[in-house]
Amino acid sequence: MKLLKTLLILGTLFLGLDAKNLYPLHPVKVAEGIECVIGDFNPPTQANKGFVSNLCWIDLGKSLLIVDAGPTYEFAKEFAELAHTRTGKPIKAVVITNYHDDRLLGASYYADRHIPIIAHESIVGDIKHNPDKFRRLPRLLSKEEFAKTRLVAPDTLFKDRYVVKGSKRSVKLLKLSPVSEEHSDIVVWVPDVKFLFAGNIVFNDRMLNYTKNSDIDGWIEALKKIAALHPRIVLGGHGAKMGPKAYATTLAYLESLKKQVKTAYDKEINLSELMKHLDLHAFDHLKHHESLNRHNAGNYYRQLEWE
Repeated sequence: MKLLKTLLILGTLFLGLDAKNLYPLHPVKVAEGIECVIGDFNPPTQANKGFVSNLCWIDLGKSLLIVDAGPTYEFAKEFAELAHTRTGKPIKAVVITNYHDDRLLGASYYADRHIPIIAHESIVGDIKHNPDKFRRLPRLLSKEEFAKTRLVAPDTLFKDRYVVKGSKRSVKLLKLSPVSEEHSDIVVWVPDVKFLFAGNIVFNDRMLNYTKNSDIDGWIEALKKIAALHPRIVLGGHGAKMGPKAYATTLAYLESLKKQVKTAYDKEINLSELMKHLDLHAFDHLKHHESLNRHNAGNYYRQLEWE
């Protein structure tokens, strides 16, 4: 009876520990000194609370580099505390791989602690020209869930590359093309283990989003530069797949989309009839392919019209 009572008390304590955390964070070791969490494969919803992208921490030796800040102040707090609990090390800096709300808004937590926030210089323009990107999460989340979250501009900007130096390893932040999905897209390269975090340049398990800001040639160029690095492990910004060729699906899709839409455009196929002339069934295994195929093809077709 005493044992049962003890177990019930312990169970209550554990439930209490779970209850205080808003986000289910289950880090996966992807390489020596690198652990990542995998976001939901859906767009932001009340259920996932904006946790839809992958994020990592990288052990630099005496400190940690955080890769992307997440969607809210609370997310960043929970992620940072988990990283510290598992490693016992302080955070040196956080890098933001593009301006999207699910990657940037958590930076408010790090800003309050005067931790450097690093990003490509084009993130300033991306933030300025896309204000709607920061209105969806406040609508989805309660005031309590979104508490203390605010848009914070990164304080450390670079142009082509930036090196974060640690006592054990250095990490390179690389700009691979002027524009891929967005202007501010960068990758994180850890040379000693050949690990590459590709951010929104690589999507797996769910369909990519070709936006009005995207550049299909620049995106393909960036993917080919990833291949040229000969990585052992590639982890995209979305999806659980990782490995040396984890960029391949994104590359194949963009090359197919470019070729087919360009052919239809050159044949003067009307936009309203475009989808009848495309065969993208090789990518039907990707979540949300039906809606995003139409969206992606339409955006690229309109870009060709403007050209």
